[in-house]
This record gives sequence, C-alpha cells and structure tokens, in this order.
Amino acid sequence: MSPIQIIFILIYVLTVLLSATGIVAMSVAALIGALLTAWFGLQYNVFTYDEASGFINIRLIGLLIGVMIVVEVARRSGLFRFGALYAVKISKGNPRMLFVSICVVSAAVSMFLSDPTAMLLIAAATVTITRLLGYDPVPYFISATIMINLGGTSTLIGSVSNMIIGLEAGMRFTDFISYLAICEVALWGLTILALYMLFKPRLGDKKVLPKYDPWETVEDKKIFYRSILILALLILLFLTLENLGVGPEAVALGCAILALVLSGLDPTEIFKGLDWETVFFIAGFMFVVGGLESTGILNDISTQLFQMVGGRPLEATMVTLWFSGLASTVVSNIAIALTFAPIIAPIISGVSGLNSAAVWSALVLGTNLGGATTPLSGAVCMMAIGALKREGISLSFSEFTKVGLITSTLQLGFASLYLILRFRLGV
Repeated sequence: MSPIQIIFILIYVLTVLLSATGIVAMSVAALIGALLTAWFGLQYNVFTYDEASGFINIRLIGLLIGVMIVVEVARRSGLFRFGALYAVKISKGNPRMLFVSICVVSAAVSMFLSDPTAMLLIAAATVTITRLLGYDPVPYFISATIMINLGGTSTLIGSVSNMIIGLEAGMRFTDFISYLAICEVALWGLTILALYMLFKPRLGDKKVLPKYDPWETVEDKKIFYRSILILALLILLFLTLENLGVGPEAVALGCAILALVLSGLDPTEIFKGLDWETVFFIAGFMFVVGGLESTGILNDISTQLFQMVGGRPLEATMVTLWFSGLASTVVSNIAIALTFAPIIAPIISGVSGLNSAAVWSALVLGTNLGGATTPLSGAVCMMAIGALKREGISLSFSEFTKVGLITSTLQLGFASLYLILRFRLGV
C-alpha cells in the first residue's frame, strides 16, 4: 500500500468518525473530507481538476432533490399524518391492533419519505395517541423506529441508499419490486411478530379511544388530493421508465416541478423543508469515495474480495449481505452504499457466472437491515431516543440494542435464506 493510499484511507476514516460521533454535523464532516481529498489529490496529482468534477453523481442528486420536493409537498398537505391517524382510528383502542397499525403505517410511510421525516410524523402521532390512552410509549416508539428503517427496502425511492445502489447498478423501479417485494412483505410480518412477542406484556389494556376525525388535520383538501395525484403519478412513471427513454432523476424532477406548480405553496418554504443535510453529506462523501477510488485502493479491495469468494455466487452474495449489514450497524447506510457500490461494480462486471441481481439485492438488504441495531446506527434511532427524552422518558442504550440486535439478526438471517431461494444460489 502506497503512502498516498494511506493518506486517502485516513481521510475516509476521519470522515466516517466525524459523522458517526456527532462531533460535527454529518454534512460538515463529509465536506471536510471532500476538502482534504481535493487538496491532497490535486497536490499529489492523483486526479486532475476535471476528473474531480465528475466524482459527484449529478443524476443521484437530481433524483434525491426531486423526490424530496414531491414528498415535502405531500407532507405539507397532511397526507402522511392523515394516514397515520386513520390507521390508529381503525384500532379502536385495542393495544394489539394499535401496535400493529403503528408498525404497518411506519413501514408504509417510510417507503416514500426519508427515514428522519417519517420518524417525525410517526413520533407526533404516537405521542398523541399513547398519551391520550395512557400507554407506555417505549414499545411503540422502538417498534416504529425499527419498522421505519425496514420500510423502504423494496423501492428505489424507499431510502437514499437504495437510490445510490439503484443508479450504480442500473436497477429500475420495477427491478427493486421484482427482486425484493416478497422479501419485504415477509420481513414486515416476521419483524412485527418478533416485536409483538418482545413487547406483549407492556402494550397495555384495551381502552376507549377518544373521538377524533383524521380529516380535521387536513387544512386544504385541494392540495391534499393533488398531492395524492402527483405521488401516484411519480410511482406510475417510475414503473414505466423503460418506455420513457429517460432516467429516474428526470421523472423525479419533472414531478417536483409539477408539485410546485399545482400545490400553490410558497416554493421558498418548500425548499426550506428539504433535507439539505443529507444532500450535502452525499455530495461530500461521494467526493471522498471518488478520491479513494482514484488511488486504486477500491479496485484492490474488489480483487481481494473476489479472491475470497472465488467467483462463487453464493459466497459473493452472503459476504455482501452480512458485511454491509454489520457495517451499517455502526456507520450510516448512506456511507455504506456509497463505499460498497464502487467496490462491488467491478467484481460483478469482471466475473462471469456471478448473479449480479443477487449481489446487488444483497447490498440493498444489508445496508437497510443493519440500520436500526443500536441507538447510534442511524439518524432515525437517535431521533426516536430524543423524542422520548422530550416526553421525560429515559430509554437506555442496552434496552434499545437488545431489541435491535434480535430484529436485525432475524432480518439478516431471513434475507440470507430468501436470497438463496429467490436466486437459486448454490444450486
């Protein structure tokens, strides 16, 4: 390993540590890493200025911002809060039905919203209902957190890491559904059952649910219905991308413009509500990974991984699933996706007989399923802990981790079996 490779590895490690420990904001950590990468890369002629400008995937940024705008308009219309409150209303005060409703709605909402945004909405609904009914909010909060993390696994827009992997792998919206939808549904059921068994004694007794109308949360029905229309259009166009001749980023940005026009909302307020922290973190981290790739170190890692699995589909898929899953328990799944995608791509393209769909699906599952193992595994976990603290409720690291370890291990174990059966690995 050359001295310059060591320098760039240290920059990468510094970026990860700064973002993971919270010493500075994640976006600032990534931008610091990008600045150091640019300085040393240009100083030692690792890459040229023009090459450096290509490190940031503009298509990914466009897809991310486009989806964020559509979702922000839908959020402001009250669509997601309406869905959450309506699901709770269906439970009729039955704690078991309420528990299942919150779990299902949490996962469903996160299929379209970023995890932190989904957590904000679900947390607001959960606090309101558990306080009115006098239930212990901890089981509901932890379960909602785990289901939010799980929810977006099977769609291209379900999580930022999915967008990163999807663009790198050339996977379409329909590919995600085809490869992962059955696994997602099974994981929902399996995880909800596991959480129910863990928290059954703490769910509370059946009580009379206070009367409320979910429609009262909808301030403007015209914007509400238009948001549903635009969100449905976005999904429909994603499903028919192969017939449009454009990339997913074009569809997302087109629907975003339509949402801004039809909603009549102040664009300035919409733009303020976007998750710019994530956008800048991704851009900065992409630059760090791009610089690391220019040193040849990622190609060396790809070669070593190939030698480890010997080009065998089963071993390659399992190593990808468990390595990315374990890594995402301590590092942001966005960072894992940005790091692993360029490592896996040359392995897949350079090895004949390797099931590319299986390996890419393993990376999607690994980066998603490990993200709710400990309170430090991701932003949504930390937000859940913070929401409970604001309610005067203390949740220990060990209590969350106990549940997170059980569910993550269960999910990764089932995902292993699913991938073997779905792609006929080892046959």
